[in-house]
Amino acid sequence: MSLLRDAALSDAFDHAAARYDLMVAASPGYHGHLRRSARRLGLPDMGVDARVLDLGCGTGASTAALLSAAPSADITAVDASAGMLERAEAKRWPRAVRFVRAPADHLGAAGVDGPFDAVFAAYLFRNVPDPDRTLAAVRAVMAPGARIAVHEYALSGRPVHRVLWSAVCRAVILPMGRAGGDRELYEHLWRSVLGFDTAADFATRMRAAGFEDVRILPMPGWQTGITHTFVGRVAA
Repeated sequence: MSLLRDAALSDAFDHAAARYDLMVAASPGYHGHLRRSARRLGLPDMGVDARVLDLGCGTGASTAALLSAAPSADITAVDASAGMLERAEAKRWPRAVRFVRAPADHLGAAGVDGPFDAVFAAYLFRNVPDPDRTLAAVRAVMAPGARIAVHEYALSGRPVHRVLWSAVCRAVILPMGRAGGDRELYEHLWRSVLGFDTAADFATRMRAAGFEDVRILPMPGWQTGITHTFVGRVAA
């Protein structure tokens, strides 16, 4: 089965939006891991008025993680799926949070111009058609010295982690997707991780895009070797 792309992927997320929060809540550590990656961004060091771009915000789980790390941050949360954004906007947020519908690599056309002091991108880059183009678009809206944290399923490259990811998908993720009527989206989730960069390869991709001090930080528990935070910064 081929991966979902562009409009088909947005349509699949639209269809899954009503059940998405319930699905991710069943994933052990999902929200805790997002909060861990948000803390790794170092937002409190940036002051109370830090401008943050939450790229690929979905139903707002990553937005909530950012607010847990920096309650006074000025957050622009962006997603390409109208259905996911509708769910996000229905929740209660501080006035400094706004939601915008836009593809990650066409931010300017939607009025998302920056400059941003920090960017958070959760579960985004393996879903975009051209990760290099998206990294370039993100870097273009970042202020000098701005920081980035990418929270992503990117396998270590060791066979054991590839086998573990497929086992978890077959035992838990794919049955849940079928039960909710979203088989194609969750098969995409499984296969997109297998086909994406290893953690080391994605870090190399970030460096090639001009990010400095790139580091790979693992997650605890069963997701060690499967989910990582990639942190870096733009030159001051």
